[in-house]
Amino acid sequence: MHSSNIRLLAVVVSAFYFAPAVSGQTDSSPLQEIVVTSSLVPIPLRQIGTSVSVITEDEINAHGNISLVDILRQQPAIGSSNNGGAGKTTALRIRGEEGFRTLTVFDGIRLLDPSGTQMGSAIEHILSDGIARMEILRGPQGLAYGADAGGVVNISTRPLEDSMSANMDAQMGEFGTEQFAGNISGKSDTLGYFFSATNYETDGYNTRKSDTLLADNDGYENTTLHGRIEFQLNDNWRIDLVHRDVDGDSEFDGCFSGTTVDDCSSRFELSANRGSVEYNSVNFNHSFAVSNTETDRKNFALGVSSFTANGELERMEYVGSATNLPGFDLVWGIDHEEASNNGVSRDNEGYFIEYLSEFSDNFFLTAGLRHDENDDFGTNTSHRISAAYLVDWSNNAVLKFKGALGTGFRAPSPFEIAYNSGSFAFPPASLISLSQEESDGWELGLEYVLGNRVHLEAVYFDQEIKDVIFFDLSGFSGYLQDTGMSTSKGVEVTADIQLSDNLHLVSNYTFNETERPNGLQRLRRPEKLLNLGLKYSSMDGRLNINSYYRMSRDSIDEILGSDIISLDDFNVFDLSVNYNMSDSVSLYARLENAFDEDYEEITGFYSPERAFYIGVRLHLFAH
Repeated sequence: MHSSNIRLLAVVVSAFYFAPAVSGQTDSSPLQEIVVTSSLVPIPLRQIGTSVSVITEDEINAHGNISLVDILRQQPAIGSSNNGGAGKTTALRIRGEEGFRTLTVFDGIRLLDPSGTQMGSAIEHILSDGIARMEILRGPQGLAYGADAGGVVNISTRPLEDSMSANMDAQMGEFGTEQFAGNISGKSDTLGYFFSATNYETDGYNTRKSDTLLADNDGYENTTLHGRIEFQLNDNWRIDLVHRDVDGDSEFDGCFSGTTVDDCSSRFELSANRGSVEYNSVNFNHSFAVSNTETDRKNFALGVSSFTANGELERMEYVGSATNLPGFDLVWGIDHEEASNNGVSRDNEGYFIEYLSEFSDNFFLTAGLRHDENDDFGTNTSHRISAAYLVDWSNNAVLKFKGALGTGFRAPSPFEIAYNSGSFAFPPASLISLSQEESDGWELGLEYVLGNRVHLEAVYFDQEIKDVIFFDLSGFSGYLQDTGMSTSKGVEVTADIQLSDNLHLVSNYTFNETERPNGLQRLRRPEKLLNLGLKYSSMDGRLNINSYYRMSRDSIDEILGSDIISLDDFNVFDLSVNYNMSDSVSLYARLENAFDEDYEEITGFYSPERAFYIGVRLHLFAH
C-alpha cells in the first residue's frame, strides 16, 4: 500500500470524525438493510465502510436468467467471460481481478474447486433457482474469508418460514432448452428444512468459430440437489446441516487427442457437506463448522478419456463475536483448511480479529488483522480498515461517506506447483520457483439516500497485485509470473431510483483501467461497463415487465499468448415479463439478446444469439 494512499484515507476519516454530526436518526430503507458478508456478523449497511451489493429473490426472478452468472454480471464492477454458452468455463471478475480470486459461498459452503488449476469456484455450474439472496463484497478486503479473497459472492437459499411451502418451476425455449425445478421448505419450533432439485438441459449451439467441419451443437446438462436442515435445540443452541450435489455434463470444441478435435465433452461432479453448531446469547455468539467439498473433473476427446482431476477441500472454522462491549464489538475466528489436487495436498491455518466501533450513531470504524500459516509459503499477515460517516438530514435524506483499505496474498495452487515440477513442464516454467502473489486495495465512496425512493453511490477504487501467476500460452511450458505490479483502478457509479409508483430504474456504470507490468491492458477486462434496468409493475402487482440493457467497451484478448487483438464493443438487451394469475400461479416469458447482437467475450468463441423462453411457476402453501 502506497504511503500516500494511507495518508489520504487517514485525512478523510479524520475529517469525518471531527465534522459536526447532524442529529436525528432516519429509517432510510436501503441503509437499514442488514448484511452479513462484510464482517460475518449482521450489520446495517449504514455502518459499513466496504462496498456491498445486495440482490433479492424478487430481483433474481425479475432477471429470470437460468445461469447465475448472467445475473451477477449486471451488478456494479462485475465483468465476466465465457467460453461459449451454458456450462462452459466462465470467469467472474470483480473490479478487474481474476475469476479465481472471487470466492463463492453457498449457505456457508465455500465452493472452491481444488481440482481446477487455481482453486477457484466453478461458477458456470450454479443455477439461479431456489436462491433467495446474494450479497457481493467488492474488492480485496475479505479478511475473515481469507487473504486471497479478491471479492466475495455470498449466496443464500430461501429463509425458513413457520408454514410449509412448495414451489415448482418449468420452462422451455430456444436451443432445445428445458428446465424443471422444485423446492419445499418449512419450520416448526425445533426443526426447519429446505430442499430443492433442478434439472436443466440445453442442446446449445456451435460455440467455436474454428469448428467449421463438424459444426455441431455443444449442449449442457445440469442436475443440482441442495438441502438444508436446522435444529433449534433451545433459545441459545442451533445445529445447521447443508448438503449440495451438482452433476454437470458439457460438450465443447477444441480439445487435444493427438491433434485438435471438436468432438469433446466434460463431466463435473461436486459433493459438498457442512455442519455447524451455533451458540447465541445477548452478549456472545459462537459458531463452529466442519465442511468437506469433493470435486471430480473428466474430459473426453472423441469419446476417449483425455484428462481427469479430483480435488478435496476439508475445512474447520470457528467464529466468535462479542457485542455490548463499551463502545465497540469484536469478531474473531480461526480456520484450518486442507486442499488437495490429485493427491497433492497443502494445509493453511488462519487467525483473524476485527474491531467494530459502536461509540457513535454517525461514525463507524472497523480495523482487523489476519495471520495465515501456509505449509509451502510460511506466515503472512494482512489487514483491513474501513470507516463510514453519515450526515442525517430531514425528510429521510442521508449522505454517507465511506472508505476502506485492505491487503492480502495468494499462494500458488497445488495444481500450479505440481504442474511446474512435473513431466509436462519445461523451461522457462520448469526453472521457476513460484512465489506468492501479494495484493492491496483501497476505495473511497459517497452514497446518497432519500427514503426508500433514491439510492445513489459513487466509489473510486485502486487495487494492485504483485507477481501475478499465469499460464505460458505462447510456449506452453507451464506457469510463469508477471514480475511487477498488475493494477486495476476506476470508478463505480450506481443509481437506484423509484421514478413513480409503477416505474423503477436501476443502473450502474464502471470505468476500470487495468495494466500489466509491461504496460499493456489486462486481458478480457472491459474498460467501460454499463447496465441499465427499467422495471414496470402494475398497480395491483400482477403484471411485471423488466428490461435490461448491458454495454461493454474497450476490451482486449490475445492469441496463444502473443498476438494482442481488440474485442468488439457490444450491447445486449434482455426483456422479461411476469404475470401473476393468482397467488399460486405465475406465467413468465423472457427474450434474451433481443436485438441478436453478434459478439465475443473471448476471441474465437460465439456468444448466444437471440433466444425466447416461456415458463410457469407454482406456489403452494400449507399451514
